[in-house]
Amino acid sequence: MATARKAQSAETASALKAAARRVFARQGYLSAKITDITREAGRAAGSFYNHFAGKEELLEALLTDMLAEADLDVYADPEHSEDLRDRDAVRWHVAAYWRFHRAHVPELTALRQAAMVDERFAGRMQEITAADREHLSRHLSHVDGLPGDPQLVGSAVRALLEQFAWTWLTLGGDGSGRELSDDEAIEFLTDFIHRALTCGAAAQPG
Repeated sequence: MATARKAQSAETASALKAAARRVFARQGYLSAKITDITREAGRAAGSFYNHFAGKEELLEALLTDMLAEADLDVYADPEHSEDLRDRDAVRWHVAAYWRFHRAHVPELTALRQAAMVDERFAGRMQEITAADREHLSRHLSHVDGLPGDPQLVGSAVRALLEQFAWTWLTLGGDGSGRELSDDEAIEFLTDFIHRALTCGAAAQPG
């Protein structure tokens, strides 16, 4: 009996998280109400508080799941290379980020919105950004002739990826009416970043 109740509880929590992703994607985090989420999940409104203290705690649970999935994908892929002098290594990182952003538009959009009104989520966004930046900075230690401090270069690359993905995957484009496929976006970003990282080394004599 206890096992069945535990399984039912886990199923309800999972249903609430899935419903929250749909609601956040459809109407945004700030305007979403707990009753919108429970209605979407097909659960009683009161059941929400058996699992989450509020909308903020639910978003935090979604972010935890999102980051755990991202870490698993990175460390499980044998093609993950740290040498960003290699275009294929750059492409792997670009493609991984692009797929990650596409898969998690609801969470990333909700986090941006929450960060505007809640210092805790502003700090959470910085933590996530810092983790990606440090990851890139370690990889950039292999690259000669960078245009600056590897940490700053990593920050610039991370900002480029984030804003470009936000523009094309979240906003639906830059307003020009141009369409951009995933493959075209990944190839463009790969060439742009790889050339920026390696042009200094290519220009050095010897």
